[in-house]
Parts: sequence; structure tokens; C-alpha cells
Amino acid sequence: MAQKDSDLQKIEDLIEIMEKKNLIEVEINHGGDKILLKRAQPQAPAAAVPMMTQAMPAMLVGGVPVAAAEGSVTAAQQGLIEIKSSVVGTFYATPSPESEPYVGVGSQVDEQTVVCIIEAMKVMNEIRAETNGKIVEILVKNGQAVQYGQVLFRVKPD
Repeated sequence: MAQKDSDLQKIEDLIEIMEKKNLIEVEINHGGDKILLKRAQPQAPAAAVPMMTQAMPAMLVGGVPVAAAEGSVTAAQQGLIEIKSSVVGTFYATPSPESEPYVGVGSQVDEQTVVCIIEAMKVMNEIRAETNGKIVEILVKNGQAVQYGQVLFRVKPD
């Protein structure tokens, strides 16, 4: 069992190095073993989408109106804090399929609140809020693949 834990730690260390060095792919061959680690590459921006010229109704995020057309306000300008994925993997809103979600819109969180799990290479990584406030937006769905740095939640700080 100690060997398995050691191997997992080595793989996690490799993933951290890949993230720090912004590497997309690493292949290691050792004896008969082969490890291939790939990070998803950022997608090229889609073709330009024409701006909406008609007035659109205001959207509410946590009770705060948000402009949905030209000149829209960014999360930072609204004073919202973004919780981002620290790894590439699969987003899980619940600890198990029959469990309630960790958080929902309106949930109060603090620095230690677990907001979700990201599964990467069979390792379950708990993502914590790392801030005090209220969840005002959940941007991903349960079981969805997420990228490193992808915004998962927006929080209105206390």
C-alpha cells in the first residue's frame, strides 16, 4: 500500500510541475511501465459573434442586476469572487451520487467550506471556497469536464 501511495504522490508532483511549467503533455517510459499525462489545451476563440443591438432584460446574479448586452459588467466589477478549478478533471457537486450537493446558490461559505470535488486521474480533489460569502452563481454541471483555471462558482463576499 505504501508503494501505491508513493506512486500517486509522484504522479501528483508531475501534475504540479506540468501546471507550473505550462506543459501540455509529458510521457515517461520506465522499464515496462509507461505514463502519459496530457492537459487539455485551451480552445481557440470561436468566430466573432455579432453584438446584440436590441435591449435585453436585466439578469439578476445574487439579487444584483447584471447588464447582459454591450458594456456588461465583469464579476470583479460587481465585487464577486470567482472560485476556479485548480486541476483538469471532472466536476462533482456531491460527495456521492445519492448525496445532497455541497453548496447551492444562496449557500453561505467560509474559507474551509468544500464546494465541490474535481476528479483527476482517479484522485478526488476537494475544492474549498477560500473566501467568506454567499454563492451567487454555479457555472458548471455535475459530471462536466472542467479545465485548469475554469470558473466554477461566483461568490458575493461578506
